[in-house]
Amino acid sequence: MGKDVIGIDIGGTSARAIVLDPSNFEIKDQLTTTSSDNGPELVQIIKSLVRELEKSTKQSFPTLGIGIAGLAHRSGIVRYSPNLPNIVEFPITLEIENELGIPVVIGNDATVGTIAEWKIGAGKGSDNFALVTLGTGIGTGFVIDGRLLLGSNGFAGEAGHMTIDANGPVHITGQRGPWEYFASGNALNRIVRNEASEGTYPWGVNEAGNWENVTSKHLSSGIQELEPDSLRILDHFCHEVSKGLINLILLLDLERVVLGGGICEIGEPLRNGVEEWIEETLIGNEHRPKIEVKLAKLGSSAGAIGAALSTTNFF
Repeated sequence: MGKDVIGIDIGGTSARAIVLDPSNFEIKDQLTTTSSDNGPELVQIIKSLVRELEKSTKQSFPTLGIGIAGLAHRSGIVRYSPNLPNIVEFPITLEIENELGIPVVIGNDATVGTIAEWKIGAGKGSDNFALVTLGTGIGTGFVIDGRLLLGSNGFAGEAGHMTIDANGPVHITGQRGPWEYFASGNALNRIVRNEASEGTYPWGVNEAGNWENVTSKHLSSGIQELEPDSLRILDHFCHEVSKGLINLILLLDLERVVLGGGICEIGEPLRNGVEEWIEETLIGNEHRPKIEVKLAKLGSSAGAIGAALSTTNFF
């Protein structure tokens, strides 16, 4: 057996595997391939990734860590996954263990990503923080009193589905007014497109050619150029992000929030805007230490790194 650990992050379209030296967190090798929501096919994809990395690093691995998009039960079965619907209730952990002959540890992708940011990323040094990934939806993971928060089933961290407006629009899940309807990457794309279609974002329309093609990437360009409407839309979005964060801060007494996901390519203007809205609207803020808002450091590698670390005693 080698001294390195291996983790795989499984999303709706891709699977990323990383071999990590847990003594210094050096990435020894990594592979990315297409994912699948067919259970037996996904098992073979995972097996192939592990075998290829065993060959390239000239070692075998004692355990495999997996992060997956969805509700990963402590039993090793995925109970719910909008991005991988056909693996729900499929005994994926058992099937992988049978194929590889080693134990498998499985967890939600945002939860294992939290481990990575905690140990070597923007959460390092904090015992009470949340990782909040703003992507297609909103994923969250929590470290509370120096321990990763898992909950009774391993489902802790589904804060994107908490209700912000009980009378709000119906989300794709059928829920009314959840946080991710207002503050995810999909939400930002919808916001800028609506502004463009209503004639209130001419800069974006000019950049995209027509209102139907306007996306958050055009907004990001406008922000960099300090274009007034782009800054106005960003401020609105930061407010929406802060609403959910304030609920989490009040509930868990967080000292730090780490923002991740594709939207964070906007960078410092997003981080600063969210921090300012928290300062302005958090009740009792003048009696609290300042809540730190940081940008995640590990990007798309966080899930696989955290999955690898989940096989160790680092948390």
